[in-house]
Amino acid sequence: MIRTPEALIPYIVAAACVVSGGLWHAAEELAPTNRIVTVGVPKVGGPFALLDQNGETRTDRDFRGRWMLIYFGYTNCPDVCPTSLALMSDVMTRLGGRAPRVVPIFITVDPDRDTPQVMKQYLASFGPKFVGLTGPKSHIASAASEYRVYVARRPAKDGGYAVDHSNVIYLMDPAGKFAANYDNSQGPEEIAADLKKRL
Repeated sequence: MIRTPEALIPYIVAAACVVSGGLWHAAEELAPTNRIVTVGVPKVGGPFALLDQNGETRTDRDFRGRWMLIYFGYTNCPDVCPTSLALMSDVMTRLGGRAPRVVPIFITVDPDRDTPQVMKQYLASFGPKFVGLTGPKSHIASAASEYRVYVARRPAKDGGYAVDHSNVIYLMDPAGKFAANYDNSQGPEEIAADLKKRL
């Protein structure tokens, strides 16, 4: 039987679909993708040797066996730092009897102004559990690098300077390894609930 051109149209369309589908798949395989694949644990954290608010040298090893909530900021920060430290303080309160297993740590990114005495006075507003750390610029820069913290000093209108920095609260496990990170978009209830699951 001889097929008319009209009778061949469905077969031509079907063949075209098969070919275009194959070309689409090939293009997907060859083209760059926007998908992000994460494997392993982020390389965040490392050794540090800094001065606490009492002028005593503290290293990361001093906190082994306890979870660490670490935040990098500075005492002259106008908004985000006090907000983040208040959040950490609220989380510590919500941990109740588990709080001693966690140490909240504030590491300055402005060692020129944040002496141990300044840190001690500043942290008194957030409770007695906080450890404030400062020290030589090179030691602060090393700690910030280990934690992948962005730090940049910029001139202020009053002739002084401000310090731009990352706004991340790091959770390190009792072995000093990165476990999680939090920020101000999460409430104290959410962060405390996550911590309680880990403690």
